[in-house]
Amino acid sequence: MLLSSAPTGLPVRCGIVSVVVLRGAGGDTRMLLARRAGGHLAGEWSYIAGHVRAGEAGWQAAQRELLEETGLVPAALYATGFCEQFYTARPEGVEIVPAFVARVDEHAAVRLNHEHSAWRWVGLDEAAARLPFGSQRDLLAHVRREFVERTPAEALRIALE
Repeated sequence: MLLSSAPTGLPVRCGIVSVVVLRGAGGDTRMLLARRAGGHLAGEWSYIAGHVRAGEAGWQAAQRELLEETGLVPAALYATGFCEQFYTARPEGVEIVPAFVARVDEHAAVRLNHEHSAWRWVGLDEAAARLPFGSQRDLLAHVRREFVERTPAEALRIALE
């Protein structure tokens, strides 16, 4: 039997982070949704996401992407303990996407960059109805349970620089 030295299986990548932006508390919690302007997922409503740059920590990418895409600076940033996973055909592989929660001031002004055409603050039920993928709705259910219905563990809070 001949054995191949070529690797088998699918590549696994972790080069993207996602950020669920919240304001308010309890039943008054609102989530920021942004509509993609063009290219990948054009016209879809989603939370903030982006690529991690070389030498950048995941939480730093989350903070940077939030600022670049919305102009928002988090009052608090949390790791969620949740990673989205999805398959991509081109390039083929499995993406692992760590998720963060950013809490922002109730009156913080949103300033979108070119990646988005519109934004809105919505309740969590509306957010779930608008998110296009099951993994996004799974993340939202986790965020609701761990960051809205209860106080998140202090160990999840990231000290911002």
